[in-house]
Amino acid sequence: MAKRQRLFTSLLFCFISLGQGVKNMKLVAYQLELEQKTRIGVLNSEGTWVYPVRSIGVDYSDMGKLIEEIGESELQLLEYASTKEPYDIHGAAPLGEVHLLAPIQYPRQDVICLGVNYMAHAEESARFKKEEFDGKRQHAVYFSKRVNKATADGDPIPGHFDIVDSLDYEAELAVIIRKEAKNVPPEQVRDYLFGYTIINDVSARNVQNAHKQWYFGKSLDGFLPMGPCITTVDSIPYPPKLSIQSYVNGELRQDSSTEQMIFDIDHIVSELSKGMSLQAGTIISTGTPAGVGMGFEPPKFLKVGDEVECRIEGIGSIKNRVEN
Repeated sequence: MAKRQRLFTSLLFCFISLGQGVKNMKLVAYQLELEQKTRIGVLNSEGTWVYPVRSIGVDYSDMGKLIEEIGESELQLLEYASTKEPYDIHGAAPLGEVHLLAPIQYPRQDVICLGVNYMAHAEESARFKKEEFDGKRQHAVYFSKRVNKATADGDPIPGHFDIVDSLDYEAELAVIIRKEAKNVPPEQVRDYLFGYTIINDVSARNVQNAHKQWYFGKSLDGFLPMGPCITTVDSIPYPPKLSIQSYVNGELRQDSSTEQMIFDIDHIVSELSKGMSLQAGTIISTGTPAGVGMGFEPPKFLKVGDEVECRIEGIGSIKNRVEN
């Protein structure tokens, strides 16, 4: 404990001496080999080492608590520590030697999702359903996705093929709320954001269409791969204009930019906060671009053994293989 406190004091002194430090930080939840304990860490600047936040004097063992309670000075301390060499940080581990978990393994509430929030995806969705589409989106479409446990990068996606015959993928940018948001004007939304992560909104199209709504078909166990990290909001110019892609077995399927969203983050958070309180840790998945399996002729749905990779610039990528 005394050694940890000395490190904290040393880093804080250096941080104060140097000023504000860098704005490039990625937080992860992870486990060491042969250990079941969940740890929270910050990646070093090169993204090659994980530094446990507790060794830096930021005492959180749960990402949800960190998001709710961390102060600006602690965030700045982590940012500065991420620039240090691994031998300066007690307990630092090479990224390749840890098992990354979903950054928020157990969301406290259902994930809020946007449907058809990219125009080209709206068109392919209507085509798959054999519906008319007039090319207009006057209002955002919201739905929720139940998540008992988020799926980590590298963990399998269960296909649930006993009830699913059209398993699909959707690469999405997710935003995470930092503090309670209520009646937030669009121009103030950024102040309420903690960071960003990648979500694969796995979907069972036949279940989704049979029930005429999306909740069940998108909420089966294992249907929320998330990760590999949370990139803090200050790490990316706002509003985020990031390339977003998905690959299936190495084949590029989706290729777009978050700049193409019909309803942007400012609109989404502001609109939702007018009628509900968005609590710290709330996850909002902002929709997927064109190129999902149902958009092809004929459709390219997932099967056992397929590997899906979702990439977003500035955050990283997650890969998951479909299992029976």
